[in-house]
Amino acid sequence: MTTRSPHVRLPEAIGVLGGGVMGAGIAHAFLVSGCLVQVVERDEEQRVAASARVLRSAAASVERGSTTESLDALAGRLAVGTDDAAFAGCGLVIEAVPEVAELKIESLVRIRVVAPGAIIASNTSSISIDELGAALDDASRFLGLHFFNPVPASKLVEVVRGAATSQQTLDAAQDWVAGIGKRAVTVRDAPGFASSRLGVALGLEAIRMLEHGVASAQDIDAAMELGYRHPVGPLKLTDIVGLDVRLGIAEYLHEKLGERFAPPQLLRDKVAAGELGRKSGRGFYEWPEAGA
Repeated sequence: MTTRSPHVRLPEAIGVLGGGVMGAGIAHAFLVSGCLVQVVERDEEQRVAASARVLRSAAASVERGSTTESLDALAGRLAVGTDDAAFAGCGLVIEAVPEVAELKIESLVRIRVVAPGAIIASNTSSISIDELGAALDDASRFLGLHFFNPVPASKLVEVVRGAATSQQTLDAAQDWVAGIGKRAVTVRDAPGFASSRLGVALGLEAIRMLEHGVASAQDIDAAMELGYRHPVGPLKLTDIVGLDVRLGIAEYLHEKLGERFAPPQLLRDKVAAGELGRKSGRGFYEWPEAGA
């Protein structure tokens, strides 16, 4: 069993630029859905780390029984390298580098080696698709595919249509999201799209409440988990996403949308102190398993 929908034809090969946590998760989603997956990293050290990351995730799927394929079979469809030319045979290439506009634009320029009919996507959570698409020769084949962490468990992909995105590109992307067993929500290009804009607004207000001593982090989160049925409270979710990531998105939205997205000083202080959440071992909570 895989997560692939029997009614959707996925690209035979897909590419992912960047094999960090999000890139590896995206690679995993397409790998267990039957695609050949090509991941490209910036150097040999990162290539080795990205390969191990994807294979660990694939092994977990085998152990859970969420795929009937063996780990060897999954590994046989995965290639991880450092040469952008490997994307030439991919029908879809997804940029999944850190949330920095300049870095994403540089990455999209590298992806232009794809075939004329291939679709290019960005996994940005907040940066304008039109701004990023300006780096491409043909922005009609470009859109946002915003996956959520952890990708294997998340059922949502936010599909972001830019001003130049063609209907054919949009239709294909929506079908492919269904094809990997996830639900697409489609939004037009706007600062923060839908998910980040709402999620960050709630997270920032929770941080302000903690900063002002309204309640403890545990009680603020419990209020949303028990009172509003959120699976994870806003402060714990900020730890999972990464305080540095949340700060970057908040600064971008503050610039674009005004004072209601101004980052609280507590968030700035924690990021400056290296308290980035689960990945560093401490954020609004302690994460003793970090680095394990």
